[in-house]
Amino acid sequence: MQIVEFTEGTLRFLDSIPDRAPVRGFVWVHLEQQQLASHLPSLQEMAGRLGGSPLMDLHVKDLENAAHPSHYDYTSVYDLIGFRRLATPQEVDAELAGDAPSPPAAASASLASFRRIRTRAVGFAVFDRLLISVHPAGCQTPRGFIERYLAEAVQNNGLSTVARSRLPASPADLTLGMINVMVDGYLELRKQLAVELSAWQDRLLAPSRQPADWQALMLARRELHQLEDLCEEQSDAMLEWVDAIREQPPAHLSRQERDALVVRANDVVEHIRRVVHQVRRMEEGAEAAVQIHFSAQSHRTNTIMRTLTALTAVFLPLNLITGIFGMNFQQMPLLGSAGGFWWTTAAMAVLAVGLVLVLWRKRYLARTNR
Repeated sequence: MQIVEFTEGTLRFLDSIPDRAPVRGFVWVHLEQQQLASHLPSLQEMAGRLGGSPLMDLHVKDLENAAHPSHYDYTSVYDLIGFRRLATPQEVDAELAGDAPSPPAAASASLASFRRIRTRAVGFAVFDRLLISVHPAGCQTPRGFIERYLAEAVQNNGLSTVARSRLPASPADLTLGMINVMVDGYLELRKQLAVELSAWQDRLLAPSRQPADWQALMLARRELHQLEDLCEEQSDAMLEWVDAIREQPPAHLSRQERDALVVRANDVVEHIRRVVHQVRRMEEGAEAAVQIHFSAQSHRTNTIMRTLTALTAVFLPLNLITGIFGMNFQQMPLLGSAGGFWWTTAAMAVLAVGLVLVLWRKRYLARTNR
């Protein structure tokens, strides 16, 4: 557990719980989910002392739940926000190593990004002058923010402080900043998915005799549906929080700071909507590629059947002629003639060539791209 105090353009790392919240600032406490149970007594003491009320037991369980979906809840003292961020590659590898069974090698190679759609729950308890954030193990979001804030750090009485022009003005402002970074990860993943899905569609529609990788398609559709549901939950949670900010903005913020907070919240919601819109477009593209694939297969089958029908039409009269001359009659035309065989063969050849020319003119034997 790490305690950081923001006060008038500076931040300090604290070793213990402060007696009271700063007059012009706030305190940020971040810890991992596995540490929540062991630090819960001190965390509740801090929430009661700095925030005005300890966390409710149900909200503590929500913060501990690693599988909890994105959601928003509130009390008269604080807001509770749950948000699911993308898992890191290390977390994905560890999870896939424990899954059984794993997808085939072909699906893994063709749809690598879809297998990376794994998420982890992050919880925020937002008070007026206190922020408690609970992250999964190894989460880089709080570390990244602290490193960015300490880019111009100086030492003052053994405590790290920093003077910057843009530090978060409130716990809600810092929460929006971290959520915005998480949403940016989805925006980046959206581009990767679009590129890989486009390549997969090209392979599906390529004139190849190899069967389509339908298992990879099912994996892609399942992951896209999961991502769409996830983003819709995030959008609902953020919209509810934005409404709460508009109705009951933090009292210690100026009007300008309140407006900026609402604008940033709306920007985060807009980013989530862009991800949802792109995911739906990719789902529609996958469905369209499947339909085009079956249409192309049907067209190829029709072309083959047309060619076979044309060849049957060519050889059917020839079979009729050979069948007639194969009858066991004593008297038949051309049977007693020395040139009967050659006349019959020539007539059959002329008839076959004529039928081929007629069918070619009618494009029944035309060469088509398959």
